[in-house]
Amino acid sequence: MNIRYRVDLTSDERKQLEELISGGTRRVRVLIRAQILLAADRGVKDFEIAATISTGTSTVYRTKKRFVEEGLEQALSELPRPGSQRKLTGKDEALLVATACSKPPPGSARWTLKLLAGRLVELTEHEFISEDTVRRRLQEKQLKPWQKKMWCIPKVDAEYVARMEDVLGLYAEAWMDR
Repeated sequence: MNIRYRVDLTSDERKQLEELISGGTRRVRVLIRAQILLAADRGVKDFEIAATISTGTSTVYRTKKRFVEEGLEQALSELPRPGSQRKLTGKDEALLVATACSKPPPGSARWTLKLLAGRLVELTEHEFISEDTVRRRLQEKQLKPWQKKMWCIPKVDAEYVARMEDVLGLYAEAWMDR
């Protein structure tokens, strides 16, 4: 059974959507939703709206449905998207930083993302860690081990890593409590 949602905008809603489209900078998704609602209000068919705006008919359907069931603000807003949890824990990240700040393995002039990911797999229980995960974690910490000039701790030993894990663990707990 196909449910058809009819969009009937008030003059204030129509004016708000037209102003939204005509001026300022907005997220593209919000602009597309506004265009969908304006076209649907004019009586344009879903497949024609989708073709004109270069979007899918399911997007048109969902936008109209949210407008009818929840109102204009909800139809324009973005629902939070589910994302996967972080692969590296605070301790894993501490180990990554310590490794990136240590001397590179024999035969290498510097640490690469691939070398760091491989070393983390050796040192942790992870079966695989992508280079992109390593890159993002290093970028968050503003570390660039592939560059010659960088700040690193001169002596990285077991005691230092244990202390770093404790400190980063406190930061991770504070972050999770937010």
